[in-house]
Amino acid sequence: MKFIRKNIFNALFFMLLLVIVFVPDAKAFFIKGLMEIGFYKPDIEAPKENVADLNGIRFKNAKGNLVDLGDLKGKVIFLNFWATWCPPCRAEMPSINKLYSQFKDDKDIVFIFADADGDFPKSTKFMADRKYGMPVYKVESDIPEKVFSGALPTTVIFDKQGRLSFRHEGVANYADQKIIDFLNKLKSSR
Repeated sequence: MKFIRKNIFNALFFMLLLVIVFVPDAKAFFIKGLMEIGFYKPDIEAPKENVADLNGIRFKNAKGNLVDLGDLKGKVIFLNFWATWCPPCRAEMPSINKLYSQFKDDKDIVFIFADADGDFPKSTKFMADRKYGMPVYKVESDIPEKVFSGALPTTVIFDKQGRLSFRHEGVANYADQKIIDFLNKLKSSR
């Protein structure tokens, strides 16, 4: 009995650690907590660079409509690659949803949330269950490695001229005022 009393906190800590490691929603909750206290702020000072050509980089939505990034010249493009099973993706979703809600009616900014698995029933159910309003797409073409190299989550922002203005692999807080100001700056530039 002394052994149990002596080690109860160690056992509870170990069980909590196992839950965080093996339960995606628990890990996402933990990461989201870290985001809220100031960790995972994206660096928006990335240099602008050209991706060879945005023409031909296509995504399809759940209704079957195709979007070609080359056709979106003149608009700011916020592109997020994610998956339902990815804890960091789940952790950043509330902040991305908040950002999307703020700009969803803005005709100068286009949001594309590309499910890396391309499983529309699963991803649309995921969004609906969490009451996220973000439109889900799947990749329909080759993606240049400068844009997406396979790490989840990856967020990319293109300016109105189609230049890569921001690229971040890993979790980040996209409800941060720096991102909002950055999008507004890109939107107002020519």
